[in-house]
Amino acid sequence: MTGSRGARTGGRAGRAAQSRGRGRAAAQGRGRKGRRNPKRMFAVVSISVAVLLVAGIGALYLKLDGNITTFDANGLSKDRPSDTAGQNVLMIGSDSRAGGNSALGGAAGQDVAHSDTTILLHVYADHKHAVGISIPRDSLVDIPPCLLPGGKWSAEQPSAMFNSAFSMGDSPSGNPACTQNTVEKLTGIRVDHTMVVDFKGFSAMTSAVGGVQVCMPNNVYQGDLNPNLGYKGKLIFPKGLQTVQGQQALNYVRLRHGVGDGSDIGRMKRQQAFLSSLMKKVQGEGFSPTTLLPLADAATKSLTVDPGLGSADKLLSFAMSMKGIDLHNIKFITAPWRYQGERVALVHPDVDALWAELKADRTLDGQDASGGKKPAAATSPSATPVSDVTGTGIVVAVYNGTLDHGLAAKAAQKLRDDNFTVTGTATATSQQHPTTIIEYGAAHLQGAQTLAKLFPGAKLEQTATSGINLVLGQDYAATAASGTSNASSPTPSALSSQEASQARSADDNPCANLSYG
Repeated sequence: MTGSRGARTGGRAGRAAQSRGRGRAAAQGRGRKGRRNPKRMFAVVSISVAVLLVAGIGALYLKLDGNITTFDANGLSKDRPSDTAGQNVLMIGSDSRAGGNSALGGAAGQDVAHSDTTILLHVYADHKHAVGISIPRDSLVDIPPCLLPGGKWSAEQPSAMFNSAFSMGDSPSGNPACTQNTVEKLTGIRVDHTMVVDFKGFSAMTSAVGGVQVCMPNNVYQGDLNPNLGYKGKLIFPKGLQTVQGQQALNYVRLRHGVGDGSDIGRMKRQQAFLSSLMKKVQGEGFSPTTLLPLADAATKSLTVDPGLGSADKLLSFAMSMKGIDLHNIKFITAPWRYQGERVALVHPDVDALWAELKADRTLDGQDASGGKKPAAATSPSATPVSDVTGTGIVVAVYNGTLDHGLAAKAAQKLRDDNFTVTGTATATSQQHPTTIIEYGAAHLQGAQTLAKLFPGAKLEQTATSGINLVLGQDYAATAASGTSNASSPTPSALSSQEASQARSADDNPCANLSYG
């Protein structure tokens, strides 16, 4: 038994000795061959880090992609404008109360979403300029057929309020495809992408960037934010500069009463100022992951976009396309407008000149910003003759509001050449009209707007008339006397200097130009 135990012990000792011998040999071998190649170690570590980094980015993008909601592209019109130079993005602010939004603003129980804000952002092809055009929500426009939730298409609605396009179908989430169709019909510009943000999303995005600097021209109280309150209430916005985020930022861009004339048009000026400040904040912080990722996370959770923009990399790519644009070259302007009773009429031909500038990829002051990428089909606005206007089905009575004999007959012949029906010519009650006037009944706005394209600078006036009256002024008489005719004059190639000067740059003083009145 003892021998047996000794044999077993000797065996263990022998194996241990052999192991120690192999260890010494291995150590000697390492000594002879030298240490492991540090370059090879660095490569292994680098590859491992890269794999982890790619996996992390992949996980992040999957997370962001999972946040994004897209709307049904089947609702987009089949008859769309052709592509233009640059990129056109339609930004819609929804007042939907669905999904927890009712806690942030508006009356409870409002189930149908409306568009509070609509801006057509044009990023020029040179990637050095951009302009955002605010379209007043009360503008009277033609809403084309739109796809409804039940699968049917609506009938065309002439002279309807612009923000009712988003409400077509009475959906709690709105109808962004219908708004896009309406903007394309209004402007003749193809919208490349559409994005909708609601109360909750807007609030989250302003918090993600740590707040935005804004300005208030006067003290604003609770009773201004909610006129139904019945009393002044507490001070919510002191006069002057301040930083807002979350609910407070939402209150700022939605506030209408208690500032200036209390109009929606005035409110759009503050919305433009807010977006300018937001862009300034993001550019000031730098386009770094620290800045962009929290914003991307908040944005993707709150945006509803068209399918073409429905991924994180496409959204971030769009954001990065704005990176190199100097703040001074990012402009905001409201489409030329005027009051028409309780609604707003877009002013022709001024608004037509604005759309023409965008289609030609020209800045508000007429500079070519196409970067040499203008499509062959694109033409300068000045090369587009207004004589393409057709007056089929539009009935007009022509009056001479000047002392120039035969002026009404000349205008009447031009109208007939463009297929208008002229009921007759006569002398106006006053023959001292400096400007041509187009009088129209409430049911004839669309026809009056078509007629206005032939008479640049004409004023549209809604009256009690049952049709359309064209009252010629000295402006038309001067054109006729020079041997030319408004009917063959080109659309203006640029906005007037006065309209262009009203544009806000993203680097403007936050306290400047905040309202009307």
